[in-house]
Order: sequence, then structure tokens, then C-alpha cells
Amino acid sequence: MKRDNKETLQRESATEKPLGRNNFIAMTVAGLMIVVGFALMLGSANGVDGMFNPDIFSTRRIVVGPLIAFLGFAGMGAAIILRPKK
Repeated sequence: MKRDNKETLQRESATEKPLGRNNFIAMTVAGLMIVVGFALMLGSANGVDGMFNPDIFSTRRIVVGPLIAFLGFAGMGAAIILRPKK
């Protein structure tokens, strides 16, 4: 009798997990996208000699990096919201 209850509880708890394996994989991919987006935005503001560096206005730092980071944040939200497969 006790064994049946224990097995039933284990089966019920396994089916009621809020996040599944695919959710964690998607969250990992989204987290990596966020890190890559912020890494693309990195760079020095001034040159070595203290002069103005026009590289701060490059497309990589203003468009590509923030876009990838934003998509990572959106993907993280989607990975959390999606229901795991039963």
C-alpha cells in the first residue's frame, strides 16, 4: 500500500514540473544570446591617447549588439512561458 502511494506521488510530481528540459535548453540559448549581445557592445570610449574614437558609433555597437541582446531577453521570456511537453 505504501509503495503504491510513493510511486503515485513520484509520477504526479514528475508531470507537474513547471519547466521541462526544452525550457532549460531554450533558456541557455537565450542567456548566451544576451551575453553575446553585450559583448558586441563592448569597447573603449576613447583611444589610447585620449582622443575621440569614432568607433563608438559603429553599427556593431549601436544596432547589432542591442538587437541580439533584445532577442535574447525576448527568447528568455518565451522559454519561461512555454509549456513543457507531457
